[in-house]
Amino acid sequence: MVTDILLQIALILVMVVMFLAMHNIPQRYFAKLRLRFRSNVESKRHFVRGAQLLARARSAPSRSSATSLAEEVVAEANKAIALDPKDAAAHILKALALDVQGFKTSALESLDTALSPLVAKSLSDEERGDALFKRAELKMSTNRRALVDSALADLTESVTLSQNANSYYWLGKCYEMKKLREEAKKAYEEALNIEPRLSNAREALERLSSS
Repeated sequence: MVTDILLQIALILVMVVMFLAMHNIPQRYFAKLRLRFRSNVESKRHFVRGAQLLARARSAPSRSSATSLAEEVVAEANKAIALDPKDAAAHILKALALDVQGFKTSALESLDTALSPLVAKSLSDEERGDALFKRAELKMSTNRRALVDSALADLTESVTLSQNANSYYWLGKCYEMKKLREEAKKAYEEALNIEPRLSNAREALERLSSS
């Protein structure tokens, strides 16, 4: 009985191996792995190149130089995205470069993609918190009151994921715009607990406390 079962198992295993060999499945599987690894390496290379250009754009001596460099960053980010569309870092890099160029709506769209459920899986909690902060900052900078509630939601989540003084500062600004003075004061206090030298948070807190 046991011998018959073992014989049947052996025959099944032989058939499976023959099937895999006939259809070239192991080779195709490893070929896909090699292709993916190569794509990931190329994607990271474009990302690193773009990050270096972004640093230069932010310290450029003129607006035209910054814009020109930022265009190159977008090009490198797009190449990285084409190779690995689920890497949130490349989408964030593109958003930051678009922001340098003044294209805030397009930058927001890139951050929306980076923070979408499938793509955001590639981010750590702290990285996701920083991306949420940047998205909220962009929303607030558009001066559109319709985006205040959305920015508030981003910042509320951001401060739970990363201890960022600027996130608390912008959270305070959101609360102020919604006439929530006590909540705003607490947010500014949290910002100063993290970064005591954050002058804009200190000035905002002093203004609220004296009025």
